[in-house]
Amino acid sequence: MDNNDEQLLRGRVYGQDHDHPGPRPGQRYVELVGGPLDGLLLDITGWTQGEIDGGVALPTELGQFGAGGRAMYDPRPGDRRRFDWSGDIP
Repeated sequence: MDNNDEQLLRGRVYGQDHDHPGPRPGQRYVELVGGPLDGLLLDITGWTQGEIDGGVALPTELGQFGAGGRAMYDPRPGDRRRFDWSGDIP
């Protein structure tokens, strides 16, 4: 594990219990970059390549549309460990 991997593992995981916010061994994560969920990790363990390539719309109360809104994140070209924010949707 290199220094970048160690820094990534220090983050909080989106949707994880506040009492156990960190990553778990054996899981696969990407970092969310930008937008309302910036800096959180997303657990993509078990996702197919098609699911990863399609990006995600994650429920969050922190985005432009408040409760019920979703933040959209897409995989960063050339960097399989990061998803970039592409906007909010209701």
